[in-house]
Amino acid sequence: MTHITIGAEKVSLEKPVVMGILNVTPDSFYDGGKYTSELKIMERVDEIVEQGAGIIDVGAYSTRPGAAFVDAQEELSRLSFAVELIRKYYPHLPVSIDTFRSSVAARTIHKYGKVIINDISAGELDPLIVDVAAEHDVPYVAMHMKGDPRTMQSMTDYRDIVAEVVDYFRERTAQLRERGVRRIVVDPGFGFAKTLEQNYELLRGLHRLAELGYPVLAGVSRKSMIYKLLGTTPAEALNGTTALHWECLRQGAVILRAHDTREAVEVVRMFDQFMQA
Repeated sequence: MTHITIGAEKVSLEKPVVMGILNVTPDSFYDGGKYTSELKIMERVDEIVEQGAGIIDVGAYSTRPGAAFVDAQEELSRLSFAVELIRKYYPHLPVSIDTFRSSVAARTIHKYGKVIINDISAGELDPLIVDVAAEHDVPYVAMHMKGDPRTMQSMTDYRDIVAEVVDYFRERTAQLRERGVRRIVVDPGFGFAKTLEQNYELLRGLHRLAELGYPVLAGVSRKSMIYKLLGTTPAEALNGTTALHWECLRQGAVILRAHDTREAVEVVRMFDQFMQA
């Protein structure tokens, strides 16, 4: 796939693209509570655009381990507030919504037009979200996770994590296609039902996932696989994030989901030059 189409907008994947993160949550692991007012949201959106990200990913329900439950109406309210602002000031900016709920996805699309659905559960938590993606013919990011955010870190038993994740997506993408989803992106789910060691094993074998032929999204930004290994905090994990971003690109990822858009865009530029050398 050389591009992803969201309504009338196309995002080229001829070279990797950065997906800038906008969390409108009070409790996300790194930036929770920073972007809840119109002013702060738009400052962040302006930053993401000016720094060169090609997509903005809006999250309204923290999926970090131990995060508080948020009902669908509250998630939709938070999401709508942000998406409406983005559509008002940047009507052509490709928007991704980070949700596993079919009702939230459907109502967002009905109100604001086509978006990317970024589902941490690949349709396992709410199977109807697959039908929403198919009905509206929107790009669908399917992520690998076992259980749910409350139980996932107790479900890390794998014989061969790379083989199991690749096999999961081989089967899951076939199921998604059968149900009418045409635009599929796969995300290995770093940090979701994986131990620190398993995250690096999965990263080392990421090229095998890319070989399935679907665009690969990598989300490693400031995650515990970095700061726990280095004995620091999410706030101190930018250097490690940059290092892993390069490796994700080298292994075949074409979308980097990142908090630090300028640095991620710079990695993409350098990697692109490296590949042309």
